[in-house]
Amino acid sequence: MATMRTSKRLSPASSARLRQVVIISVICLALYCFLLVPDHSLDSSRATMADNTFSHPHSQPHSSAKKHPPGLLSNRFLTQPQCASAFPGLTKEIDDVVSKGAFTLPRNPHGLGPLVARIRDGNLSILTYARKADLSADMLQHRSATLHQIATALLTAPATEPVPDTVFAFNHEDDPKSHTLSYSRPADPAFNGAAKRFFAIPHFSFWAWPVSTVGSMARAAAAISNVEAHHTWSTKIPKAVWRGTTWFNNARAERLRHDLVNVARGKPWADVEPLAANGSNALAIEDFCAYRYVVYTEGVTYSGRFQYHQRCASVLLSPPVAWMQHTTHLVRPVFSHRLDGVTRSPVSSDASQNAAGHHAKESELVPYPALWVQAAWPTSYDPRTEANMVFVAPDWSDLESTVAWLERHPSIAAGIARRQRELFDGGGYFSPAAEMCYWRAVFRGWNSVAKTDGQGFEDLEEMPWEEFSLKEIHK
Repeated sequence: MATMRTSKRLSPASSARLRQVVIISVICLALYCFLLVPDHSLDSSRATMADNTFSHPHSQPHSSAKKHPPGLLSNRFLTQPQCASAFPGLTKEIDDVVSKGAFTLPRNPHGLGPLVARIRDGNLSILTYARKADLSADMLQHRSATLHQIATALLTAPATEPVPDTVFAFNHEDDPKSHTLSYSRPADPAFNGAAKRFFAIPHFSFWAWPVSTVGSMARAAAAISNVEAHHTWSTKIPKAVWRGTTWFNNARAERLRHDLVNVARGKPWADVEPLAANGSNALAIEDFCAYRYVVYTEGVTYSGRFQYHQRCASVLLSPPVAWMQHTTHLVRPVFSHRLDGVTRSPVSSDASQNAAGHHAKESELVPYPALWVQAAWPTSYDPRTEANMVFVAPDWSDLESTVAWLERHPSIAAGIARRQRELFDGGGYFSPAAEMCYWRAVFRGWNSVAKTDGQGFEDLEEMPWEEFSLKEIHK
């Protein structure tokens, strides 16, 4: 038999208590909305930055880091589905070059140029290579480190997903070469047309970089994490930092590094110095992360310090990147000229030219962004929610103004810095797991489009990697 419920009328005292509860709840909700609203929405720039100023893509799978279970980032044995799930978009560089279609890898009749190697039944052997006598100690280290990476990728390939047999060319010089595995590729589409085949690969430092300020990737990553654990945005040094050699420039960039030192000389917002010949003013790679702003300059082509700076929760400031490494496509830049209030000032000639008493000469502002930049980097991302790096004018004419803008908008600056570290470090794109995933994807992609039959590679004598690693990698 069903029990019927009867409603009871509230007493006057109960009604009064109910009204008090409702009023208190409304007040609490209002306080919550006012006090706990995200910092960036209270930033002074909000009123001056229109909603349509920046790109708002519908889907940005790389805008925030994916949370990984413990142990995954050190697991070198991931399968293709596991790699794709853990690191969305990791292999875009490979996918893009493979989409250009098949090509023939010719044999160099003199055995010069890039190293040529073979993968057969999961084993690595060397076919042609530059002699030790023809390479510097640094080049031997770079070549060795990359071959160690490749050998490790083969050893850790899942049994269900063997790396396909193939013959490949590997270029260990800074300048990328088409139809090879290279450390970078040109960002300018004019230099990466339909006939070009640049297979961007992880930098040799993912194995190790035997210089005192860097060491192994594992050491550097741990040291950077230690620096970040002891800093918040407010405790970081409020300056832009850089160290480097001023003469190490690409011909297209001309005096990029020299001009940086000139622009920043004596400025309170900068800790920018050319590297002393004896290295006395060098910084350990992790110490850059103690600064709020890190200036990145490319060298002859790319710069190997990029992936270390991207581990920092610091704002990376750079002219538009001209050389794409294997994960550079994950950068979400905001262009400085899109930041309301950032201005450019003519850059004066350096003090050395005025030693004879001549007046400083102001150079004309270079076009920014250049046409190639607009083609290579068509999107400026919202600095409040998406950007993880800042592109400045290549003549540094707005560097000071950009640093000042970021200092005036600390919540936005801290967000850009946080998103960078969350993606590249927390997201695991520089992890051993991602590195092995990428290497095996490189060889699958290469094998699907590279044609080597009939080029004479079958006639070459093979040296097993194990033997080569003992005979040909040290001076």
